Amino acid sequence: MERPPAAPFARSLIAVAAVALLVAIGCASPPPAPTTVDDPEIEQYVIGPGDTLSVQVWRNPELSISVPVRPDGQISTPLVEDVQASGVTPTELARVMEEELSLYLRDPIVTVIVTGFAGPYDRQVRVIGQAAQPRALQYREDMSVMDVMIEVGGITDVAAGNRTVLVRNEDGERKQYRVRLHDLLNRGEIDANVDIKPGDVLIIPERFF
Repeated sequence: MERPPAAPFARSLIAVAAVALLVAIGCASPPPAPTTVDDPEIEQYVIGPGDTLSVQVWRNPELSISVPVRPDGQISTPLVEDVQASGVTPTELARVMEEELSLYLRDPIVTVIVTGFAGPYDRQVRVIGQAAQPRALQYREDMSVMDVMIEVGGITDVAAGNRTVLVRNEDGERKQYRVRLHDLLNRGEIDANVDIKPGDVLIIPERFF
């Protein structure tokens, strides 16, 4: 007796497996993100790679300079080379610069002003996936998902906004939460807006067609 072709049976198995996978993903869906979070402890601003600094040396304009912080966290200025700027406050860096310049000047007075902000990597908010402009952002006080979306230009036409996942470090653990970006951006449901914490990561997946 001629056996029936295997293709329809194989397709059935694939269909069953696909349904099982979707069910498993649905069951493993992360919980909704908390609408509000405890205010992070307000700390002095810490310089990070990518920041732009204005270094002013009083009564020595030829030594004053606007300089970017290199990826290695250091800066170079007239008379002072390769000074570690990342990881310290502007005031702390100014004191280091004064100490270095004291080899050449009597009682130098230095002021460091941050004019372009990137901030330390561990405080940046990252947006990846189907954002219009995926990138890392400097965290700002009282920042929300809506603020982040404005910065990255919203989501793409193929984004599955309501399946967005927020990854957050809490008590030494990486936890995942669900964010309803589609409802927030396309339906104006403000209750879908949630607070952002330093170091958060937003992952925006692509829709299944």
